[in-house]
Amino acid sequence: MKKIAIVTDSNSGITQKQGKEMGIYVLPMPFFIDGELFLEDITLSQEEFYQKLGDDSDISTSQPAPGDLLDLWDKLLKEHDEVVHIPMSSGLSGSCENAVILSADYEGRVQVVDNQRISVTQVQSVLDALKLREEGKSALEIKQILEKEKLEASIYITVDTLKYLKKGGRITPAAAALGTVLNLKPVLQIQGEKLDAFAKVRGWKAAKRTMLKAIETDLKERFAGKEDQMVLGMAYTCGKEEAQAWKQEIHERFPQYEIIEGPLSLSVACHIGAGAMAVTCMKRL
Repeated sequence: MKKIAIVTDSNSGITQKQGKEMGIYVLPMPFFIDGELFLEDITLSQEEFYQKLGDDSDISTSQPAPGDLLDLWDKLLKEHDEVVHIPMSSGLSGSCENAVILSADYEGRVQVVDNQRISVTQVQSVLDALKLREEGKSALEIKQILEKEKLEASIYITVDTLKYLKKGGRITPAAAALGTVLNLKPVLQIQGEKLDAFAKVRGWKAAKRTMLKAIETDLKERFAGKEDQMVLGMAYTCGKEEAQAWKQEIHERFPQYEIIEGPLSLSVACHIGAGAMAVTCMKRL
């Protein structure tokens, strides 16, 4: 049986420590903050990031340097036959497309999975890849199976502030000002490639109800007949106390489902700010 290395990036929310415990490799995502380069979970912690965000520092996301990616693959291929690389969704970053281009020189030994996942849905892809590896699948087979399953997931997110959606040009300054006065909470959706608007409601309670109802609808309609394979997830850019309260709400609504949890990736947090909450559902293999 071939020896296969599993690689993902820190957009999954998997820390370096957790990666070692799982037996996988986590590529840190780079950020430029006031012109200085930081690497997620290496030279930049979640706490430091949100402190900088709150201080209105100039923060921009970037992609892993090609040299860093090639160095990692080359290192892994000295001890492994093949590599399966699972980056964040190609619809949210160009890092996936770049990885695909770079992998072309490896004659099939490096397989890049474009299955349009991020955060806890990306974690599930990693867990699925580990399972497939145990079953003796090749890197190419793992890629093909994960990409076939790529749309078997939904993410719904609500934000605490409209500031960062306005800053990123996703809503106009006038809409942000009106929304703040009316306490409007947009509910955003990732179902496939991109982050899209899903609903607009007034207040946190209504936003949470909307997200939970959307998950319930997905479970009953999109994933009808697949209930036994479904896993829920919750992710957040809020404090841990609020996050655990949110997780409890999800559990009370869907007590029969396992819930994977983790902080939303900093790449997403750049665009939505602190205080956001998300709920997901995805099909495990």
